[in-house]
Amino acid sequence: MSYELFVGDYSYSSWSLRGWLLFRRFGIEATIRHVDFMAQGVAEQMATHAPAKTVPTLIADGTVIWDSLAMAEELATRHPKAGIWPVDPALRAMARSLAAEMHSGFGALRSECPMNLRAAYSDFQPSAETIADIARIETIWTFALEKSGGPWLCNAYSAADAAFAPVAARIAGYGIKVSPLAQAYVDRHLADPAFRRWRAMGFAKGAELPWYARDYTQKPWPGPVPLPAQPVEGGTPENDSCPYSGDPVTHLMQIQGRTFGFCNAFCRDKTVADPEAWPAFMALLTP
Repeated sequence: MSYELFVGDYSYSSWSLRGWLLFRRFGIEATIRHVDFMAQGVAEQMATHAPAKTVPTLIADGTVIWDSLAMAEELATRHPKAGIWPVDPALRAMARSLAAEMHSGFGALRSECPMNLRAAYSDFQPSAETIADIARIETIWTFALEKSGGPWLCNAYSAADAAFAPVAARIAGYGIKVSPLAQAYVDRHLADPAFRRWRAMGFAKGAELPWYARDYTQKPWPGPVPLPAQPVEGGTPENDSCPYSGDPVTHLMQIQGRTFGFCNAFCRDKTVADPEAWPAFMALLTP
């Protein structure tokens, strides 16, 4: 099977994150195509893949799928053993209900708190409409976690969790107060290696988009603190080939007084942003 997934800016495109997680979290390979939000409009960039006009868009063996929930269902049909939906019928029905409600609801939260994985705020005051959205989110999260036993909404990670990953990022980024159970679920997303890789790529690729910024006091990102690392121009790397591509190294980074090489700036910069998010690199650092 051949998959080509078009995604938007890693730091800001919440729907793209959902689509990307459906592949990375369930071990399905896809070629990733990046749609630049600073270039012409998304619809114009997707014009050759009609009728798609948004991201994410999936080209599956030539078939255009332009909706993230449709992607989840199609991938589940094509890869029934991947675990995209729970095997248990009751949990599967609950997961589909959760994902569908996320897909169609919570407009106040989504409008007032656009996803911005480059920033976190300390003095955001939600509107009454957003407070109502958060209350409903807490209700359904609590119901699902108590019914399934966790640690994810329907026990094992499913498409329902991919659907709510950007919601967790919003709650964390805007400092919205939730119950301890809901906060633990938010923290689980922030620590998830796939989520951390997506966020790290946002610092390595794509411009800072000012229309996503909000005029609140900023604070450190509430997720795991990355190991300190920085790009360097010179030095002798410990490795001859890039840990991701296997190609010869051309770009260098330094961490813990050691120098490592990568095949291009993107591979280096995504690693600098969060070294522990990348198992292939950590195998070099701590073999």
